[in-house]
Amino acid sequence: MNIIENTRKKCPLVHCITNYVTVNDVANIVLACGASPIMADDKNEVEEMQSICNSLVINIGTLNERTIESMILAGKTANKYNHPVILDPVGVGATKFRNDTVNKLLNEVRFDVIRGNISEIKTLALKSGKTNGVDACEADMITDDSVDEVISFAKKLSKETKAIIAITGPIDVICDESNSYITRNGNKQMGKITGTGCMLTAVIASYVASNIDNKFDATVKAVSAMGLCGELAIKESKGTGSLRVGIIDQMSLLTDEILKEGNKIEIR
Repeated sequence: MNIIENTRKKCPLVHCITNYVTVNDVANIVLACGASPIMADDKNEVEEMQSICNSLVINIGTLNERTIESMILAGKTANKYNHPVILDPVGVGATKFRNDTVNKLLNEVRFDVIRGNISEIKTLALKSGKTNGVDACEADMITDDSVDEVISFAKKLSKETKAIIAITGPIDVICDESNSYITRNGNKQMGKITGTGCMLTAVIASYVASNIDNKFDATVKAVSAMGLCGELAIKESKGTGSLRVGIIDQMSLLTDEILKEGNKIEIR
């Protein structure tokens, strides 16, 4: 299935309620992958805005009281129109405020995909993840020895939420109730750039909106694509600043053929 080609042809409108640290990079990666971003987070317009869009990103990175209501209003509107909704529970487990907010969102909005690092997803699934601020705890990192255990609780969370679960890190895990894949694309330097996770969440929203009948494959390809762009960009980067720009450049040049040749996807 030509996930990337479909995205470029359909150019879906992706409504992002995201964190202001990374909002510009999120908008640029959406454009680079062939979609169109709309950044709107005021409660007075999010319902109307979502009604004309094709998918929704809810990212709690810079959480505040003002946007929680907006997230719920936009999420319910997306559900009404059957627009895919992607949750990025940044830093859940770090504070009670974040935990309570994510629980409220999960109770009131139906999510198609939940993407987070291992500590965030472990917090949602097992109530036991250890965050390092908004970063994953080193002790939680997925290894070849722990990947089967991670798949097990990711599938459990998928069953509870009815969402595809995407866990990203050195080894990525993507699961629904009955399928599990891992990807090994990417490089360590991507973790030194603020916002690669936020950008990936928006790429997932772009791919899923354009491939609505194959959300799982679109999610797997998005995760692999982001990692592959990091691999290609590091070859020409001079440091983390140029790597950041290079990832966006590579996403703008990516095709289904390049992804097929470079992806490191395994069925588990």
